[in-house]
Amino acid sequence: MKNSLATKLSTYDFESLFKKKGYAYFKNGAYNLNIIGVRTAGTKVTNIFDDYIVIIYNTPNGKETRKIYPATTDPGTHFMIKPMNNNGTAIIVPGQYRGAYQIALHKGQYKALCQRKPIKVYRDRNKDMVYDFEPKTIEEGIFGCNIHKAGQASKYVNNWSAGCQVIANYQDFQNLMYLANKQIEQGHGKTFTYTLVKEEDLV
Repeated sequence: MKNSLATKLSTYDFESLFKKKGYAYFKNGAYNLNIIGVRTAGTKVTNIFDDYIVIIYNTPNGKETRKIYPATTDPGTHFMIKPMNNNGTAIIVPGQYRGAYQIALHKGQYKALCQRKPIKVYRDRNKDMVYDFEPKTIEEGIFGCNIHKAGQASKYVNNWSAGCQVIANYQDFQNLMYLANKQIEQGHGKTFTYTLVKEEDLV
């Protein structure tokens, strides 16, 4: 895990980055969540939780708050070697996916943020343990690329992700779901926007 990146994320100006990219940034009201994935630089399959999911929101008193969760935005070793899809393993393409997620059961087991609108994914099928971010392989659709948890405090991605965005620590995930429910309670809607950026974007 790149601690220097985690430190940077604690103060980074995502609002300015989003403005530059033409993305929506939510500031109105309490618990209007910005859910941001940050993919670390590099293409080698590390099989560890070396990415981050950052949640930025305002508390009822108007104070901006952010949570930083170790996560993966890439598939683990298991599904890079054994793709579930004939076209290859899904890797979410960086971008903003407005209202693409809702609270629902992940694999029928527990509540998570589940994909309900189309997103874009790369397809990697050559099993060489290198992520291939090839534009020609991009597909758009509903693939079940959910935002969910791994184990209690998982170190290795393994088969936790076949394209999903996965939070390493159980307590962090529970906190995300608490905040998601607070967003709904505050009247900001039952859908959630997910924005994925690259470490290289954070200049």
